[in-house]
Amino acid sequence: MLKKLSASALTLTLLASGMSAVSAAPTTTNEDMTRGEFVKALIDTLGVEVGTGQTVKFQDVPDSLKPYIEKAVELKLIKGKTPTKFAPNEKLTRTHAFLIAARGLQDEETYSEKVLDQFKDANKIGQGNRQEMAKAVATGLLTGFDDGTIRPNDFVTKAQMQKILQRFLEEYSPVKANTTVSLRILGTTDIHTNIINYDYYKDTKTNSLGLAKTALLIEKAREENPNTVLFDNGDAIQGTPLGSYIQSVTKLKDGEVHPSIAAMIALDYDVATFGNHEFNYGLEFLDEVTDDAPFPYVNANVRNAATKELMYKPYVMIEKDVVDSNGEKTKINIGVTGIVPPQILKWDKANLEGKVTVDDSVEAVKTVVPQMKEAGADVVVVLSHSGMGDATHENGEEDVSYLLSTIEDVDAIITGHAHGVFPGKVDSSITNVDIEKGTMNGKPIVMAGKFGSHLGVIDLELEKKDDAWDVTTGTGAVREIAKDNDSVSTEVVESVKEAHEGTIKYVRQAVGTTTANIHSYFSQVQDDPSIQIVTDAQSIYVKEKLKGTAYENLPVLSAGAPFKAGTRSDPEYYTFVPKGELAIKNVADLYLYDNTLAMLKVTGADVKEWLEMSAGQFNQIDVAKADEQQLINEEYRSYNYDVIDGVTYEIDVTKPAKYDESGNVVNEQASRIVNLQYNGKPIDAAQEFIVATNNYRANGTFPGVRNATAVEIYPDENRQAIIDYILAEKTIDPTADGNWKFAPIPDSVNVVFESSKKAVDVLDENSAIKYIGDGTDGFGKYGLKTK
Repeated sequence: MLKKLSASALTLTLLASGMSAVSAAPTTTNEDMTRGEFVKALIDTLGVEVGTGQTVKFQDVPDSLKPYIEKAVELKLIKGKTPTKFAPNEKLTRTHAFLIAARGLQDEETYSEKVLDQFKDANKIGQGNRQEMAKAVATGLLTGFDDGTIRPNDFVTKAQMQKILQRFLEEYSPVKANTTVSLRILGTTDIHTNIINYDYYKDTKTNSLGLAKTALLIEKAREENPNTVLFDNGDAIQGTPLGSYIQSVTKLKDGEVHPSIAAMIALDYDVATFGNHEFNYGLEFLDEVTDDAPFPYVNANVRNAATKELMYKPYVMIEKDVVDSNGEKTKINIGVTGIVPPQILKWDKANLEGKVTVDDSVEAVKTVVPQMKEAGADVVVVLSHSGMGDATHENGEEDVSYLLSTIEDVDAIITGHAHGVFPGKVDSSITNVDIEKGTMNGKPIVMAGKFGSHLGVIDLELEKKDDAWDVTTGTGAVREIAKDNDSVSTEVVESVKEAHEGTIKYVRQAVGTTTANIHSYFSQVQDDPSIQIVTDAQSIYVKEKLKGTAYENLPVLSAGAPFKAGTRSDPEYYTFVPKGELAIKNVADLYLYDNTLAMLKVTGADVKEWLEMSAGQFNQIDVAKADEQQLINEEYRSYNYDVIDGVTYEIDVTKPAKYDESGNVVNEQASRIVNLQYNGKPIDAAQEFIVATNNYRANGTFPGVRNATAVEIYPDENRQAIIDYILAEKTIDPTADGNWKFAPIPDSVNVVFESSKKAVDVLDENSAIKYIGDGTDGFGKYGLKTK
């Protein structure tokens, strides 16, 4: 228990702390106090032992002040302006001084705010501060001036500070501050083999991505707080030509370390989980990748289909050595689990069918959390390879991270999959979200973008109670990589140097030439060459495969989608292949994913529903409105906007969409697809067709697709089919056949959409598309006329 100090002892203490009554020179007693000076004087006056200051999370506090701020936080005397800002040099108001003092009076009594009515200017006290100010008045800490005012917004002078501290010590009877630990959890997600800051599609260095740049953020975060662990949230081994090169060209061998694992070893990761793309290459390849990782992989919802047992470790316990607030070494037990979307069963059906089952993500976490607590976890972390979702739980749903924040004993969540950033904008339908603190339902949660663009940083405060550690508070934040310089981690670069250089040689291999530029700037609003090349190559491949089969004489259609179309709010995410030589890197730019070819047998009616689903990409346009109307539905993924070549059709966006972005019927009688024809005649709903597509679509539940009566998944990649097509043609003329268009909209209707600002360079004066100016988030705004 701390002893109370007399007024004389107080003066001596202040003198010793450099605050001399408050200062040795009487002329300084009317100087205003800063927040930092007040806290230091308060802690010095109390005579408590300070620690190292390393747990301080405020980024604007100098090292010399950190031990005092740390102790004041432990004693629950102060709060920050924000979770990362204390403002130590800001002048201290009387309100803030008495709030600090009132918090130190450790009682649970509620004081009547009526005691404030005795002051003429009590109305100047902020509503959120009135209870603690009432406490200060009722306990004698705060007295007014002779003129009957309280002057809550006046600054505190050093002379006034002496009186405040003297009255405070007369009332203060503190309990000993508990030992605390500040634990920092760092998280990466959706790296997708973007390890070095290099764009393999453009064959050039870039500073907008790369784990080698994220590594510098990791290094700095560790310097700020050595009590740090580092986790990866999945989708690490697939996504760029580097991933394809390792899997299909060099063919990773037993004992060889995958570049993604090598980079994670260089950064000393503690735990990782699987994303959905970890399963793209099959279970055998995944095992070969992970068996060289010195850190564990966890997953709590993938089961062996035969044995019904979990395929992977459902959780691990990390016994982390940390330094507490007293500068002593101690240990914290961190339990870590992870989940993957159950939709991997359809996305990678060819690899997983009959081999695994996947539990509901929420139920899996609810099951494993008590097991971690029973095993002694002081902290429970969930690596959720899942989008945020909403507050309604549906069994087997894809995006559940928000729901995971409602589970008891979950302390922190690292999420991803959606390639978004949190703290940041979220769906307005979910509640209990604090953007400033980075929490949902009071739990810190981070989503660190994509391709290494951000680092997730979760700071937890733990307090020791008896022999156990309790998480008392937590905040989440994201830090963005430096895009204005070339700085990278040399350790990470060196760890993948051989694979990186091999990939560059691979993607530079020529396959043919193109007579014109190929781009995807307008692939969502008009028939586009970047899709036409893909659908032509797929059609040729499937027709060859059908020779000699029962389907040989059925007409072959081909479905393709714009993969790079500013996806997920990235104004740089478009395909651009300049005219001239075509190399493998250009083909990879046209077709991003490591999909394999597939065919479906469907009817004319199915083709119509397939296209109705795709037409949901567009918002409904009201011909009676004069204001701008956005054409593109931002909730709709561009890779789900399938164009089907081999038929002709129009899309009437003045009508409502039949399906939403998830394929649910929202307008049963709606029909946006008009003038659907095959061979110049209205399509026969009963006629059978073969549609060339990819394994992702063939294994999905798209309207139209779900009714297919025959499905064949081929072993060859769509990308390889495109390469073979270009090799055979030698020179391609990239033009679209114009098989689809919008049904006419009156010229008086102001239809707009967004695309790259660079798209203005490819427009000609006769185009139906006109550049308007700046759009949102770095995009350009364009107008569209359909006549």
